[in-house]
Amino acid sequence: MGRFRSPKSQARHAVRQELAIGKPRHGKKTNDSKIHSLGTARTYIESLSCLSKYILDNRLDPLGKGLASLTMKLAIQYLEYRSEFVGQKTLDKDRQAIQSILGQKIEVIKSEHEQILKSRSYTQEQILLIVESQTSKHSLSTLICRDAGLRAVELHTIAPIYILKPSSHRLWTDDRFLGRRDVSLFTVIGKGGLAREVALSSELAERLETLRLAEPRIVTDRDIYYTKYYDVGGGHQWSNSFTKASKRALGWTCGGHGIRHTYAQSRMIELQTLGINFEDSMGIVAQEMGHFRKDITGMYLR
Repeated sequence: MGRFRSPKSQARHAVRQELAIGKPRHGKKTNDSKIHSLGTARTYIESLSCLSKYILDNRLDPLGKGLASLTMKLAIQYLEYRSEFVGQKTLDKDRQAIQSILGQKIEVIKSEHEQILKSRSYTQEQILLIVESQTSKHSLSTLICRDAGLRAVELHTIAPIYILKPSSHRLWTDDRFLGRRDVSLFTVIGKGGLAREVALSSELAERLETLRLAEPRIVTDRDIYYTKYYDVGGGHQWSNSFTKASKRALGWTCGGHGIRHTYAQSRMIELQTLGINFEDSMGIVAQEMGHFRKDITGMYLR
């Protein structure tokens, strides 16, 4: 499948290779990845068209092989990216479509879109109460998330900016971090493999540097590998710590994702105070948080 094929054409071609309409399934208990209905074929074409467009837009297919270049790592990267924009039902449909052409089972990835809808923001005072109820390792991670609007897994990926550069296929605005003074920049890897700059106060940056590992370490979180440069809490362990600490300190929890709501709302106020109009502020915050979509920023403002 060369680069001349459109995403839709690539998807149709991939689905045709897996069609087995009218052929026996030999029982539900077999690992039959073939497509046995036209309805399933249509939904898989829709899912794989989106995947093909993602690969094309992000320049992830330098050899022009299209969907034939798909790997497990790329499949998970794409599903993580999609998790922020679609609900669990759609995400599961996408995962099943990708499994059919990859020939391997992919672990279920949770929809972050639904998590955004459920979460609510914390006040700054509430976050500080939670921090007091955490271990020093996880409390620093909570403060970093508050300062930079990070996701839990992005804590694993914090890197010095001279080691990891922001993704070059995106057009970054110079207005990021406008109004923030006395900050240091780091890089994290977010959904879909997007590397972006994040700003931390100099105080937090100094604390973080004291935890720099002598050598980068490979860690796993929910079967995904990350390269870690700092010995800070992150991912599933930090999320659990935050939830438990929130219940101890406040008697309730919105989960660690609620801190991203706090970040989005605080930055919107800061930017508009500086005279940036609402629409442009939404775009700036979208880049700072790594989703690049104003409508997603709007969801964080609820």
